[in-house]
Amino acid sequence: AAMAHELRQLVDTANAPIFGIDVNGKVNEWNNKTAEITGFSKEEAFDKPLTSTFIVPSLRKSVQEVLDKALHGIETSNYELEFETKPKEIRYLL
Repeated sequence: AAMAHELRQLVDTANAPIFGIDVNGKVNEWNNKTAEITGFSKEEAFDKPLTSTFIVPSLRKSVQEVLDKALHGIETSNYELEFETKPKEIRYLL
């Protein structure tokens, strides 16, 4: 339990954006840095479909393809995502 708590703190306070999805593509991880960059709190992001909610419309199809491959164990390295922030600005996350 102590190790899990330490890992949770490490993810939450990391100086890099960390976000994750479940097998249905819904957000299940959203650390403080991701919240800071996007303007969406963890609570606002959690359980929302990542692609259709946070990715710019022009890249949704290609991002979904990368995520589908990842869920099948096929890695794509250094893929840049264009997130649309709460105030509708674009932020690039690698």
